[in-house]
Amino acid sequence: MVRAKPSLEELDPTRIAPGAQELATEIGDETVVRIASGTAETEAGRRRGGLRLLREVAETIVLTVVIFVAINTVTGRFRIEGPSMMPNLHPGQYLIISKLEYKLHPPRRGDIVVFHHPRDASRDLIKRIIGLPGEAIEIRQGEVYIDGVFLEEPFILHKSRDSGRYELGPDEFFVLGDNRPNSDDSHNWGVLHRDEIVGKAWVSYWPPSDWGGVRHFGFTDDLAIDGPGTEENPDSRARGD
Repeated sequence: MVRAKPSLEELDPTRIAPGAQELATEIGDETVVRIASGTAETEAGRRRGGLRLLREVAETIVLTVVIFVAINTVTGRFRIEGPSMMPNLHPGQYLIISKLEYKLHPPRRGDIVVFHHPRDASRDLIKRIIGLPGEAIEIRQGEVYIDGVFLEEPFILHKSRDSGRYELGPDEFFVLGDNRPNSDDSHNWGVLHRDEIVGKAWVSYWPPSDWGGVRHFGFTDDLAIDGPGTEENPDSRARGD
């Protein structure tokens, strides 16, 4: 015979035997304890899940900041303005600059570099290194001589008609644009100090037609061309004045 489930009235202590009353009380207490315990465990799990999520978000933010700082410590992004480096670089071209390059070795003749303008540190320029520390630079009607030796420059667009002589001290460089008549460079304001150099032009990343490494020309010790090479905010703008 099947018996119906007892109602609350039937579990009333005043209506059941003492033994049954004790059992009902234990059953009732146990049921209440189990429900309370399950609720507490659920709330604790939610708290742990929330803390885990916050920790993961914080770790992601910290990692992103670290990567951003690391990238900006060793590289910079610049946009060229002005025609001074034509035909090799042109206005509107975006470059990545290696700030790490010259921590590993000194700047070389033929390198294209971005630097703070010696007379206005708020401006950045981009030019090619022509003279190195300790050298005597002489320009005769646009032709460059280094310590009396003629420097062949197959990378220039137009020669200027300037003349002048410059003595370079320690950590001083002589820089010129490839488009000489349209360049604000060392023939106007003199030498460039090494601590004013931001970095070496590394990669062109815009426009897509110019994707690839920036071409640099190397020179041997006797000033012979060693051949063009590819070296290794828009946060900044490198003016091609």
